Amino acid sequence: MTDMEQVEAFAGQVVGDVAAALSGVMTNIGHKLGLYKAMAGAGALTSGARAKTTDLHERPAREWPGNHTAGGYVTYDAATRTYTLPDAHVPVLADPDSPVFLIPALEVAASLWLDEDKITDVFRTGEGIAWGEHHHRLFCGSEALFRPGYKASLVADWISAMPGVEEKLQAGAKIADVGCGHGASSILLAKAFPNSMVYGFDLHEHSIETARLRAREAECGDNVKFEIASAKDYEEADFDLICFMDCLHDMGDPVGAAHHARQALKSDGDILLVEPAASDNLEDSINPVARLYYAASTAVCTPCSLSQEVGAALGAQAGEKRLAEAMKEAGFTSVRRAAETAFNIILQCRVS
Repeated sequence: MTDMEQVEAFAGQVVGDVAAALSGVMTNIGHKLGLYKAMAGAGALTSGARAKTTDLHERPAREWPGNHTAGGYVTYDAATRTYTLPDAHVPVLADPDSPVFLIPALEVAASLWLDEDKITDVFRTGEGIAWGEHHHRLFCGSEALFRPGYKASLVADWISAMPGVEEKLQAGAKIADVGCGHGASSILLAKAFPNSMVYGFDLHEHSIETARLRAREAECGDNVKFEIASAKDYEEADFDLICFMDCLHDMGDPVGAAHHARQALKSDGDILLVEPAASDNLEDSINPVARLYYAASTAVCTPCSLSQEVGAALGAQAGEKRLAEAMKEAGFTSVRRAAETAFNIILQCRVS
């Protein structure tokens, strides 16, 4: 017989999930209207004062913090009827350069709703969805979501954890950023290592166009170049470092991509493989980060791989063991975990 207490408890869990989904829209609106920036460091504000500061109509601006109070995003003082954005919430909601700025994840979520019919068809046909076939909010959301983490960790933590690599790049080396997307990581590398030459490769034409625009906006010199090319057909070679930033698991033929990288790498070169944080077993991945990544993998990463030749479909939660197996199958003899964060695992791969 069904335990009604368990039913009610689970119903409460689902209500919480639905409330989070609806509230995500409120959070994204708050970001786009500048509400978090207006509240950051401003102390206690009435809804009227906040509306005046942001030049908004007071009535919806009064309803919005009710949602945020109920969700614990802001605090409410009933005596003064004021709302406060806690300082600890500012890096997550109001600072685009913070490595824990999570607002762009809501743009990714929005793209999945907009592509729901396409994703549903993947379950029926197994034919997949090419990256470029998704709604454009996925591309911009992914760029904005990954960029702060790369800015905080790519050079300072990940490359520095690879012995001898930083010194090479400082002296002047040749770097490839395979699957570069909008070029966030390529531009960071070009700015950090002006003596090195960075090549960003991506099959998605519009992403390459955006990457070139981003490089001009960042006032990069002539040491970064973006080209339309797949992970298996770029022609440049003799690289000292080849990076795969959160993309190998999306590829139809990750072993083929890694094999091509090995051929394009100098004999003493290195692969920097950045992948979503994952354990090798599902039972060790029962946490909110894994839940988020499994959703993204179901809707984006696995369909992307299925849309390409081979269709290996590693998925965003492939785990270190499966990734290492793919790299070793491609000819890399040394694969080690160089670093990790709450959101990523970072592997260094070498032939020698």
